[in-house]
Amino acid sequence: MELKEQFEKAIADSKTLSEKPSNETLLQLYSLYKQASEGDINTEPPANPFDFVAKAKYEAWAALKGKPAETAMTEYIELVSKLKN
Repeated sequence: MELKEQFEKAIADSKTLSEKPSNETLLQLYSLYKQASEGDINTEPPANPFDFVAKAKYEAWAALKGKPAETAMTEYIELVSKLKN
């Protein structure tokens, strides 16, 4: 199976996990997904300093700047696979 197909399957699998991952793991999934699908972060940081969720998401994605999409896809697939077991 091609990497893109494995990534699409992992996205679908992530929505049917038996238990909700921790917030830290959810941030990791989010940032890997964004890096794999959109590349380096291309938005401004959240304007509201009290929007902690948006800030955490922004910082998690920004931390992956420069990581190739293929690497992010592979790490996302591995993480979802680990969460399924």
